[in-house]
Amino acid sequence: MELKIRPLTEKDYEETLVGWWESWGFTPPPRDFLPDDGKGGIMVYDGDILVCAGFMYITNSKIAWINWIVSNKEYRKKPQRKEAIDLLIRSLEEMSRMTGSKYGYALIQNNKLVDIYKKLGYIDTHNYTQELIKIL
Repeated sequence: MELKIRPLTEKDYEETLVGWWESWGFTPPPRDFLPDDGKGGIMVYDGDILVCAGFMYITNSKIAWINWIVSNKEYRKKPQRKEAIDLLIRSLEEMSRMTGSKYGYALIQNNKLVDIYKKLGYIDTHNYTQELIKIL
């Protein structure tokens, strides 16, 4: 097995990501809520199998928001699944560094995903209690 990464494409949102979010019981974020209209991230794949994807928001500060990690629920290979998500986050971090970002920021609820972020050096801040979004 050799995991590889590629940029997200125009087709990935509708053809893959929406189904992945729904399979995990989540409402997919609107395409225009995501960086670069759903193309501002990367996909990890194993051979012909798409495994996971994530996004990177670049801000007007030194913070990159590395988030909206989603995976193919049917891909159950262990430990490859965890390695793919690890590769995804590390690759998004590297892309963020290349844009001048100094800090990686994430809002995560899934405990297994939290563990991967922590393993990669993210610190649990316990500071916010509610996530709020408003359509302007």
